[in-house]
Order: sequence, then structure tokens, then C-alpha cells
Amino acid sequence: MARRSKEWEEGLARDLKNPDFAKEFIYAALNEGISLQQVLAKVIKCLGIKEFSKKAKMASPNIIRIINPRHNPTQSSLNRLLKPLGLRLTVAPIHSEIVKKKAA
Repeated sequence: MARRSKEWEEGLARDLKNPDFAKEFIYAALNEGISLQQVLAKVIKCLGIKEFSKKAKMASPNIIRIINPRHNPTQSSLNRLLKPLGLRLTVAPIHSEIVKKKAA
């Protein structure tokens, strides 16, 4: 992600405390092609790793390891981080129009 000003980061951290905003932020970032791991790292760091670890019922060092880009987290680990945000990993069908366009 691009570097932002301190004010932008502080504003984002305030906004991410709203669960609905956090969900929409994650959706938008994923639609832009940003990896789930990067998005979770941004959200968790803005919320505070210690505070988030209490919500996720997971030790801070484990969270830091999961959001580290050098780590390859499991689906279970990602779901544990998504749960406090009211989200989970799923598989969804691709719209038939998109499949037809790619096949042509």
C-alpha cells in the first residue's frame, strides 16, 4: 500500500473502529487487488495489535506472524483474524458473463 500522511493514518484508524467501515474497507481493498494479508495487516495495525489480540483471543506475536508478508497463513488463521470483524473466508461463484468473456 502507498505511504500516507500521518493525518490520513489517524483518520483511517478512527474510521476503522466502526465495524461497518472496516468491512467496506476490506471489500474495497480486495476488489483493488490488494492481498487479504496486506489488508488485514493495515486494519489490525490501525486498530492496535494488543487491542485486536483481545478481540481475536489470540496472542499478539501470533497475529504479528500471520500478518507478516513472509508468512503463509492457513485458512484457519485468516478466519480467526476475520471473525472479530464479522467476516470469514468463502468461495463464491463467478458471474456467468465474466466466465463467457474470459472463455472467448
